[in-house]
Amino acid sequence: MAKIAFIGAGSVTFARRILTDILTWPEHAESSLALMDVDGETLQITTEYVQRLIKEQSLGATVTATLDRREAIDGADYVISAIDVGGQPLRMQDWKIPAQFGVYQTVADTIGPGGIFRGLRTAPVLAALAQDMEELCPHALLINYANPMNINMWLIGAVSKIRAVGLCHSVQGTAARLAQFLGMPPEDVSYWVAGINHQAWFLQFRRNTYRGEDLYPRLRAAMEDPEIYAKDSVRFEVMRHFQYFVTESSHHMSEYTPWFRRTPADRARFIPEYLKRWAAENPDLAASVTGPADDEEARIRESFMYARQERREDYFANQRKDLDRPEPLPFDRTHEYCSFILHAVETDTPYRFNGNVPNTGLIPNLPPGCNVEVPILVDSAGMHPCYVGDLPAQCAGINRTNVNVQELTVQAVLQQDRRRVYEAIALDPLTTTQCSLEDVRAMTDQLFAASGAHLTI
Repeated sequence: MAKIAFIGAGSVTFARRILTDILTWPEHAESSLALMDVDGETLQITTEYVQRLIKEQSLGATVTATLDRREAIDGADYVISAIDVGGQPLRMQDWKIPAQFGVYQTVADTIGPGGIFRGLRTAPVLAALAQDMEELCPHALLINYANPMNINMWLIGAVSKIRAVGLCHSVQGTAARLAQFLGMPPEDVSYWVAGINHQAWFLQFRRNTYRGEDLYPRLRAAMEDPEIYAKDSVRFEVMRHFQYFVTESSHHMSEYTPWFRRTPADRARFIPEYLKRWAAENPDLAASVTGPADDEEARIRESFMYARQERREDYFANQRKDLDRPEPLPFDRTHEYCSFILHAVETDTPYRFNGNVPNTGLIPNLPPGCNVEVPILVDSAGMHPCYVGDLPAQCAGINRTNVNVQELTVQAVLQQDRRRVYEAIALDPLTTTQCSLEDVRAMTDQLFAASGAHLTI
């Protein structure tokens, strides 16, 4: 049976979810699972979780754990990556330092100053993983979940010929959300989506098949309902102005563009519902931070970020408690693409998903070699990315503002040239609304200092 290596298996929830998905398929019940992480304590928790799952379900799979990446991938058929170089403490700095310069990001994992530095920490590690795979498992498929997806996959494609695909859940998650807005079950909608990760476009959105009803008119009508609009205000505004709905959430999309986070009034207008709920449920925490008094959204988000960091630290202790409970562990399959891809390859059962691969002419009006998210067919012969053609000009234009930043970040790593990082941050769409070039240099210097030993340049 297949050997499946999981790099970053000590993640908070994601490793358990993906490994459970894989084991729900009878064809993978005898797999050899090799788990690896740099944190031995969290790795042990995931290992015990999977061992218990195998025992409860009477499966024939085996599981091993190691701190050695090369040992984990040696002879693997599949390598799954979900690494987070520097972890939550550095991700907090990725957010906090730019905020001191007026650049209030939301997640800071894709572009923006935070996304750029997360890429500078993460992409070289993934590139080294791909190069190790060329030696130890040259026929294996690398499945990457680590962000920033576009930067990571672009660098992998630039330095290695290993088979690789980047996976996200924004396409299928957004499709289900749009169906919900229209009062339809998710299985009743069909779609054709392409662009770049976290900023792909629903080029077609129909009922049942490509010949079915075009659902965009209904979606535009639904947008006029204030209750529905409030659930996704940024994405609805983008659709209102540029015609197409984008795949990543409103709070994500707001930091990839220059229109929604320029001023306190903008941020208050487009504050997402989950932050409003959190602030209402945690009034003392929301009032405890030292952010600007006249910027409600910034203060709420800062307190939310700190609370999330504390929850993460507590979570591993709760995972240990979960293992002590007598109830059987959950054994349900999620909508994540990974296990379906493995099943398709192992059984020659064709499957279509949206994945991230180099742009080999798949979208001609995006730069060659950049990372694009397109429909992909997979079977026992491997992955077959679909030709999409030119995106609508306005959609490609928005994508290119992000691709510019990604390209300079990848060049910084390839050329070992810090100047490219300063240039990337200066061109970031959100940063341009707040910072002079002098501010960009000062902010970037602080981010370099924070990431320190985790950088290769």
